[in-house]
Amino acid sequence: MDLSDKTVLVTAGASGIGWAISKAFVSAGAHVHICDVSKDALRAAENETPKISSTLADVSNLDHVDKVYGDIETLHGRLDVVVNNVGIAGPTAALEDIDPEDWTHTLNVDLNGFFYVSRRAAPFLKTSSGSMVNIASTAALFGFPLRSPYVASKWAMIGLTKTWAMELGPFGVRVNAICPGSVNGPRIENVIANDARQRDTTIDNIREVYLRQNSLRVFVEAEDVAQMALFLCSRAGRHISGQAISLDGHTEGLSNWFDYKAEKFPG
Repeated sequence: MDLSDKTVLVTAGASGIGWAISKAFVSAGAHVHICDVSKDALRAAENETPKISSTLADVSNLDHVDKVYGDIETLHGRLDVVVNNVGIAGPTAALEDIDPEDWTHTLNVDLNGFFYVSRRAAPFLKTSSGSMVNIASTAALFGFPLRSPYVASKWAMIGLTKTWAMELGPFGVRVNAICPGSVNGPRIENVIANDARQRDTTIDNIREVYLRQNSLRVFVEAEDVAQMALFLCSRAGRHISGQAISLDGHTEGLSNWFDYKAEKFPG
């Protein structure tokens, strides 16, 4: 999976899954450019891996996205891979309790930002016959109670992945989505804590439910997602396009939650 001389953009690339992906592409020989909303995270990333270039940017802002691509043109002159990794969890709430402002903010980041970045990437990728990888979620395959804005954005991501694979395929561009299950790290811990508050139960109870939702009873690691992204963009994945690939230990479905709730909270 040698990606020497390839230029890669990773959005939200300075921490978490994005940082794992960024490091994986650097290890494969690629020139990596990241953008992120956190100045501190960008500084730490550049200190750890000086080969990486970066732009401070909020992808839900069109001017910021233009700045990202201006920096890529100035520093690298080309783009071969874009990894759309930006995403926020959004609110945890029943449908009737979702604040419309929270709904709008989540879709602005998770869907509009995804579109803004991809729109600007398309001409570059057509020229380089490059690859796009979109970090979705198993929530885009099964739904996710109490997470309506997040789910809406991720289902849209899958539809756009398939649409853009059709649209860009004649130019040699491959477009795929990775659908991780629960990924170890601060983000899933926050989601679990919010879920526990919403359901009036303990964090340990909710974590057990999440673990019981997949056959392997595990949370995946950020490095697992990074290696899948690397594979999809390498020669080894050259005939894979338009796919939504689960990386989740085999999700068995959310029925486990309802079984567990009936067992733990009868009546």
